[in-house]
Amino acid sequence: MSSLLNPVDSLSRLSPAEEKFEEIRRQIGFWIAPLVLLIIWFIPLPGLAETPRHLFAIVGMALVLWMTEAIPLAATALLAPSLCVVAGLGSARDVFKPFADPVIFLFIGSFMLGEALLKHGLNRRFAFGILGHPWVGTNPFRLYAAFGGITALVSMWVSNAATTAMMLPIGLSILSEIGSRQGLQNFRSSSFASGLVLITAFAASVGGMATPIGTPPNLIGIGAIERLLGVKITFFAWMKVGLPTALLLSLFLIWRFSRTCPPGQGVLEGNRDWLRSEGLQLGPWTVGQRNVVVVFFLAVVAWILPGLIAAFAKEGSASSSYLWVTSHFPESIVGLLAASLLFLLPAGKGSSRGTLEWKDAVGIDWGTILLFAGGMALGELMFSTGLARWIGGGLAEVFHAKTVFGLTLLFTVVGVLVSEMTTNTASATMIVPIAIAVAQAAQLDPIKPALAACLGCSMGFLLPVSTGPNAMAYGTGCVSIRTMMRHGFWLDIVGTFVIVVVVMLLG
Repeated sequence: MSSLLNPVDSLSRLSPAEEKFEEIRRQIGFWIAPLVLLIIWFIPLPGLAETPRHLFAIVGMALVLWMTEAIPLAATALLAPSLCVVAGLGSARDVFKPFADPVIFLFIGSFMLGEALLKHGLNRRFAFGILGHPWVGTNPFRLYAAFGGITALVSMWVSNAATTAMMLPIGLSILSEIGSRQGLQNFRSSSFASGLVLITAFAASVGGMATPIGTPPNLIGIGAIERLLGVKITFFAWMKVGLPTALLLSLFLIWRFSRTCPPGQGVLEGNRDWLRSEGLQLGPWTVGQRNVVVVFFLAVVAWILPGLIAAFAKEGSASSSYLWVTSHFPESIVGLLAASLLFLLPAGKGSSRGTLEWKDAVGIDWGTILLFAGGMALGELMFSTGLARWIGGGLAEVFHAKTVFGLTLLFTVVGVLVSEMTTNTASATMIVPIAIAVAQAAQLDPIKPALAACLGCSMGFLLPVSTGPNAMAYGTGCVSIRTMMRHGFWLDIVGTFVIVVVVMLLG
């Protein structure tokens, strides 16, 4: 049972066939990336001057490296801006300025809060408490609703990979307990096992759409819109679009898996009692857990406060209260203050150790932070050199997208498709600036296409290599590639429809 409760390492393992595919993919990228760089660098392109063409060559190389992962994603994010400086596209100070953008520090603060949740075991306390509730009982729909709902809710505040790493061990423990009580040797091969594992992975990605800090593409989209369009999207304003999207897709997941992957008759008998006993073994709340909950609650209140003031104040976002709060407590500073407070609060009575220690903080995903910053640097250069507008004009002509609806649909689909081949962070870094440029080239409002592209990049459910949660789910042995593709295809279709509708109505 211990291996089931801590399976994070095993969850990310790929089969021999998958490992071979990944190795071939990396080798292809290793040779194609410099070839793309050289071809675009030296071959003139109609309507494109030399400076933006050289940037296009570096961006093309970066895209190949990101999609094939020939070198680590974060390494590409450092290499590409460095080559831009070497090529004379800007000074080091200007090119690397996005690495100090306030949104980077929002990343750092939110990642540290998520690390504190993991360290003090709040995920298990939260999950066992809800799953053992009498309402869940032995009803398959309610079990899926509880498990998928918890996963989506946690993923609103913690990265999708970390949320999956939290919830999959609990799901595997449930499956193991059911299997032992039913006398089944290979219960993981059942459709219910694949359903429970897949709803965990999928809901972790879907739930992240709800808040700006739920998944990196959200912050990428917010940062690009603010930098390139001068439009500030508050925490609360994002939730007005992201939360309905996440809620509708979560409901679809619950409906689909309870319908297509139900447990057998009597399989869930006694499940609630076991979950309640597991929850009782967690013991009383610790000082550290209380500290994390209080600090997290204060951070969320501070994040949504400007939006609430803008919604209810007579002057809206022009009110003095709104302006004071946003200038003194921007989202990035709130995240850093919350993380800093956890370092200060003792983990226990009389303890000299903080609720969060630096050895915990160094474990956050610094690679994603560098990837995000590198993508921002390339995005700003694409606009300053005119490359983004050139690409945007070309796409607008090819797809004949002449309306806001057409561009919103186009970039939702593009975001979904690109995310199937590379990480959602890398895809958002590529797609969102281009969506803005295409809309501007067509003289249309770029906000909705940019939002749709951003949300579309959080999709991608067909393959284990599409997202970290997908790889973890596949690594459990409960899900075949065919099963993942079958369910992922329908989620991509429904997700595209939901994103377009929500963004057009509420964006």
